[in-house]
Amino acid sequence: MAVYALAFIAFSFDLAKRSAAVPSATAADAQVRRAESARAEAAGAAGGTTTLTRISARIANDAVTPYGRSASLRVGVSLTVLAWLIHLVSAVLRGVAAERVPWANMYEFAMTGTLLIVSVFLIVLTRADLRFLGTFVTGMVLVLLGIAALRFYVEVAPLPPALQSAWLVIHVFVASLGTGFFALGFALSTVQLLQFRRESLLASAKSGRLRFLATLPSAATLENLAYRVTIIGFILWTFTLMAGSIWAEQAWGRYWGWDTKEVWTFIIWTLYAGYIHARATRGWRGSRSAWLSIIGFAAVMFNFGIVNVFFKGLHSYSGL
Repeated sequence: MAVYALAFIAFSFDLAKRSAAVPSATAADAQVRRAESARAEAAGAAGGTTTLTRISARIANDAVTPYGRSASLRVGVSLTVLAWLIHLVSAVLRGVAAERVPWANMYEFAMTGTLLIVSVFLIVLTRADLRFLGTFVTGMVLVLLGIAALRFYVEVAPLPPALQSAWLVIHVFVASLGTGFFALGFALSTVQLLQFRRESLLASAKSGRLRFLATLPSAATLENLAYRVTIIGFILWTFTLMAGSIWAEQAWGRYWGWDTKEVWTFIIWTLYAGYIHARATRGWRGSRSAWLSIIGFAAVMFNFGIVNVFFKGLHSYSGL
């Protein structure tokens, strides 16, 4: 956690530097908007079809301030990799001590789940430059690990009979991996909402407070990235739902029993299915799709932090 905290600080310094690099570009954006507004008025007087709103929206989408390499950003990524390695060793040692996979109770699931969130983040970094999400990802991992250490810690204990199955390895691991992709999609959707608001303010010749957003990709780009990673998470969650049903039949003699955990797993699946369907077929773009993604991840966190602890049922394996 200490190394994750240092990485969080380094990423925060990077955001501060991004904000400091913006003011001069903001003035330039204002000049561009005034020039385009004049052109739009002239075009309107001549019977042109291009409206001021469309021009302003295009300017807002293109108004991204170039941002060079940051030493604090490189330090943040390096510290995140180091923290991930330490995290991995601790999870492996917990598994060695328990002589099983380390995700049989809330503490172990929190440890493994946060490990996979960071793993997904680092893997995606090899394909797309999402280092600007470092503050969000490391901050979320710090909070979850802190709650796990303070509230969920339990000593190593043998598995209950129902968990003594190969499905424990498959079902829970895939669910945790899917959660990692949902977490990244949640982070992207949150930044997308902030960027969308900034672009709306720019279109109306106003300026926002979060100046570092001018150095980040446009809201449309962030939305596309969120959609892609969420689809991967949805595929994994679909397998989780199917594998859970098969395991339930082997353990309890039925595929579905309307247990609280089963219901919330299905609710999460339905929310993300709605998100993907609405965006693909109904044209739900912009803030509406972002809110669906955020609500979906809120349901994932509710399922993990509330259902597992406070609701009784056949899935009450929190160990608390």
